[in-house]
Amino acid sequence: MIIRCWGARGSIPVSGKEYLMYGGDTTCIEIRTKDDNIIIIDAGSGIRRLGNRLLNENRHKYTIIFTHSHWDHLMGFPFFEPIYIKKTYIDIFACPFVQKSVKNMVSQTMTPPNFPVGFEDIKAEISYHGTCEDHFSINSMIVTPILLSHPNHGIGYKFVEDNKCFVFLTDNELSFQHPGGLDYQDYLDFSSNADLLIHDSEFTEEEYKRTKGWGHSVYKDALKLALEAGVKKFGLSHHNQERTDTELEEIVQDCQHIIKRKKASLECFALSQEMEISL
Repeated sequence: MIIRCWGARGSIPVSGKEYLMYGGDTTCIEIRTKDDNIIIIDAGSGIRRLGNRLLNENRHKYTIIFTHSHWDHLMGFPFFEPIYIKKTYIDIFACPFVQKSVKNMVSQTMTPPNFPVGFEDIKAEISYHGTCEDHFSINSMIVTPILLSHPNHGIGYKFVEDNKCFVFLTDNELSFQHPGGLDYQDYLDFSSNADLLIHDSEFTEEEYKRTKGWGHSVYKDALKLALEAGVKKFGLSHHNQERTDTELEEIVQDCQHIIKRKKASLECFALSQEMEISL
């Protein structure tokens, strides 16, 4: 299993010299299975660059899995070049929650007057699959969803292939339970012994004094989850739009000091949009 990050920023894309190391694109993760199947998690602004790479590779069949319908996780879809090519085939999995359907959830990004090209004008063939609680398979990959603690709901996922486990929990508030969200213990059990955990780590403790209930975690809470779950690698993600490279480096160093004090062997890093991880 190969995991590539095409965007790790939260809320809105950012640009500038202070964001060069970790990047400014919003959430988009690519997974390549052992059979070279392509799974894409979320269509944040990072999916634009991914689409260009896939076309350069002459790849036209993908699975896209959505965590939720907030704008920063959908906004890149109209700029995903493969949807305008007739031979593209996409399976889309999501839990629509308050939307009428998975199709409605995706197509709203191209609803007039928000975008000049209508959703009905795209050329790709798309199949829609609603998934909220039941696990499903994508060839050799077993995918298990879990409800997130986030406003308007969300779904996290566990990906397992050949006994390797990747858990992706974006937009998940560990110290505040939103309607539909679960307890800390549920996320602990879900992440137990994962080879890689990527978790929302947007806020510092000071910031959280005014952002509690916004649907995102303090990075120290996410680190605590990773340590108690016994995961091998932990990636901080959904970086705050104001978080500079220097500030992210300081957060990673703080996490590493905590890990060292606890005499743990956890590998910890902040996700960057050029990162590739092999499991």
